[in-house]
Amino acid sequence: QVQLVESGGGLVQAGGSLRLSCAASGRTYVSYAMGWFRQAPGKEREFVAAIGWSTGSTYYADSVKGRFTISRDNAKNTGYLQINSLKPEDTAVYYCATKVFRGNYYDDSGYNFWGQGTQVTVSS
Repeated sequence: QVQLVESGGGLVQAGGSLRLSCAASGRTYVSYAMGWFRQAPGKEREFVAAIGWSTGSTYYADSVKGRFTISRDNAKNTGYLQINSLKPEDTAVYYCATKVFRGNYYDDSGYNFWGQGTQVTVSS
């Protein structure tokens, strides 16, 4: 019932910036939170950032604090991830996801709907 579409990925040199977008559509939209996760080749999917949809409270992985900023536009049902000072280790497929029910922001198993992912590649 909810469809998520990410955009904004690409190939960027180290130190550069990208702004990822996640547009949600459907009958339910976002209820509790939107999160961003990433998965590098051969690695497990890991938490990046999340935002409470009504409160605006933000949560970040230690590895991205100070460089990434998560935000949302409730009226547009769209979330954003501004990523600055990119490092080669940020290279991954980035996924947005929405969480309908109260729970752990950091746990990907608690998110209900997922986008197709957008590739971010950072060259050195």
